[in-house]
Amino acid sequence: MGRIVALDFGKVRTGIAVTDELQIIASGLTTINTKELLNFLRSYVEQENVELFVVGEPKQMNNQPSESEEFITPFLRTLEGVFPKIPVVRQDERFTSKMAVQSMIDSGIGKQKRKNKALIDEISATLILQAYLNRK
Repeated sequence: MGRIVALDFGKVRTGIAVTDELQIIASGLTTINTKELLNFLRSYVEQENVELFVVGEPKQMNNQPSESEEFITPFLRTLEGVFPKIPVVRQDERFTSKMAVQSMIDSGIGKQKRKNKALIDEISATLILQAYLNRK
């Protein structure tokens, strides 16, 4: 089995989470500038056996795609072109940012660190990945 990589794709930053090789545990990996994302993923895939990409799917409360989907769709085409042998699935990401902040509060992370949007994106990617693992 290979790792599953989850992406909380953003116009500026993208949070990244991964599973262990047995696909049991979801862990935050990093947050990267979205402009550098494909190069980061190329390097990661060279070093690790990646079986699947899970990309967050932002939806509105009425289940319609959110406005940010217009930035994600072209990225998905590029991702599938660069890694044609690695499937891509989508995972509903509603409320992951709020859940990420709440998990930071629950963990006792100070107010100043909770303002770190990169950390929120990484935790959001972890929540997206865990949600995928739970439904798998």
